[in-house]
Amino acid sequence: MSTKITLDLKGMTCDSCEHHVGDALASAGLTDLEVDWHRGLATGIDPGSFDLTKATDALEGTNYEIVSVSTSDDEPTDITTSGDDDYDLLIIGSGSAAFAAAIKARDLGASVGIVEKGTIGGTCVNIGCVPSKALLRPAELYHQAGHSPFAGVDTSAGDLDLGVLVASKDELVGALRQEKYVNLLDVYGIELIRGTARFTGPNAVEIGGRSITASRYLIATGASPWVPPIEGLDDTDYLTSTTALELTELPEELIVVGANAIGLELGQFFAHLGSKVTWVEALDRIAPFEEPEISDLLREHLFSDGGQVYEKAMARRAGRDGERVWLEIETGGAGKRLEADRLLIATGRRANTANLGLDLAGVETDQLGAVIVDEGLATSNPAVWAAGDVTTTPQFVYVAAASGNIAAENALRGAGRAIDLRTMPRVTFTSPPIASVGLTEEAARETGRPVVTSILPLDSVPRALVNRDTAGVVKLVADESTGELLGAHMLAEGAGDVIQAAVVAMHYHATIDEITGMFHPYLTMAEALKLAAQTFDKDVKNLSCCAA
Repeated sequence: MSTKITLDLKGMTCDSCEHHVGDALASAGLTDLEVDWHRGLATGIDPGSFDLTKATDALEGTNYEIVSVSTSDDEPTDITTSGDDDYDLLIIGSGSAAFAAAIKARDLGASVGIVEKGTIGGTCVNIGCVPSKALLRPAELYHQAGHSPFAGVDTSAGDLDLGVLVASKDELVGALRQEKYVNLLDVYGIELIRGTARFTGPNAVEIGGRSITASRYLIATGASPWVPPIEGLDDTDYLTSTTALELTELPEELIVVGANAIGLELGQFFAHLGSKVTWVEALDRIAPFEEPEISDLLREHLFSDGGQVYEKAMARRAGRDGERVWLEIETGGAGKRLEADRLLIATGRRANTANLGLDLAGVETDQLGAVIVDEGLATSNPAVWAAGDVTTTPQFVYVAAASGNIAAENALRGAGRAIDLRTMPRVTFTSPPIASVGLTEEAARETGRPVVTSILPLDSVPRALVNRDTAGVVKLVADESTGELLGAHMLAEGAGDVIQAAVVAMHYHATIDEITGMFHPYLTMAEALKLAAQTFDKDVKNLSCCAA
C-alpha cells in the first residue's frame, strides 16, 4: 500500500527552489511530487521505497531543511458494495452538484439513485444561469443598436417582441436540460426516483411511503429565492428571479429590491429593453462585495442609462394601487415612496432544507438553513455529505459541480479530497460585466500582510479605446513584500473571459513581475491585465504600445 508523505520545509524562496527540492525528494524515492515554496510544503507518494535519510543527505549543503514529516495512507477505503442497502450513493436533488456526484460515483463503480420531486437539472439550466444569460445578451444587443458609439455608423433598435424572446429562451433551456441532464441518466446508468425525500433517521430516507437505504447519502437540493418580510409585499404580485424570466410584457417602470449580482443583472435586462428601473440596496453600495471603485463606476453607468439607485435604503412597506405597485423605503433617515408597474425582489437565495428531516438525520445547519460541511463536504452525520447551493459554500454552479465530484469520491472511497476556493472566480453579467478572483484590498489588509494595489482606468487599454467603450476599471491586489498576486477585479467588456488568466496566475502563485513578463496579445482585453500589473510602478500612459 502506498503512503502519502507531507514534508514541512524551510529555506525555499522561489520557483527554482521548488525544482531543486523536488529533484532531491524524487532521488529519495517519492513520486507524484508537489512542492510549494510559498507554503513551505512538499507532498508526494511513497510506493514503499522512500528513504528519509537519503532525502536529508540530498539537501545537505543547501539552504533547504526538512522540519517535519507526516504520513497518511494513500490507498482510499472503497465502500462501493451495496450489501443490504438499496444504493451505494443516494442523491437528493438533480442539479449540477447532484449530477457531478452521480457521474463520479458511477465512474467509481457505485450504484447511484437520484431523487427529484420536480424538474430535472436544478437551478442553473432551468431557472438560473442559462435562461438569464440567454435573455441578457439579446437585451444588450437591442440596447447597443440604439446607442452606437462609432462615428459614421447610424444604428437603431427595431421592434421588440418579449414573448418571442422568452419562447426562444425556453427552447434553449429545454434542449440543454435534455442533453446535459436527462440523457445522462441512461448514459451512466443512474436511476431516477421520482418523489419527495425525507430522512427518517441517520441512515434511512422515505420517498412516497417507501423506505430506502444507502451506504452514503448526498444532499444536493440547491437553494431558492429568499423574500424578506416586507409589510404588504404579498399583495403586490411581486417578481422573483424565477418569475421575472417568464414575463412576456415589458413593464414601463420596475423597482428592484437588491443590487447584488441577480438584482443588477435582471434590472439591467429590463432597462436595456426600455424599462425605467430603480434599484434599492440595503447595504452602503451596489455590488456590495466588489471593490468600491467597481461599485462607483457601475452606479454611474446605471445612471447614464436612465436608472435610479438608492443605497443604504431599507424597504419597509409595499402595496398596490390599481395597476401600480408602491414601495416605501427609508434612506438617509427619511422615508420615500416609490411607484412602478412591477416589483422585483432580488435579495439572495436560501438553502432548500425545509422538510428534509435533517434533525432526524443528525445533519447540522446554520441559522439560515444551509447545511454545514467541512472542506471535504462531509456533514455532521458520517454517512451524509452535501454539495452545491444547499451548503455554506459559495452559490456558483462551477463550485457546485466541483463539490459534487469531491463529495462523491470522499463519501465512497474516503479519498480525503478538499475543495479549495482560494482561486474561485465570480462574474456578474452586467454591462459592462464584473469579474473578480481572490482577495479585495480590504480583505487582503485584514490578513495582516503588506498590501499594495494598482488601479487601471479602461481609457488606458487600447482595446477599450478602439471599441469606444472606456467605462470600467481593473484593480489588482498584491503582496508588497513578495509581489504575489492576491486578487484581481475588473469592470470591463470581456471581464468574465479575462479573469481566467488571473485565476491561473493566482493558482501558481504568480508575482506581478511574472505577469508583466508574459506576452499579452495587443488590442485584446487580456492586455488589460498586463497593463494593470505594469501600473504598480509605471504610468502606462507614458509607454509606447506593448512596451515593458
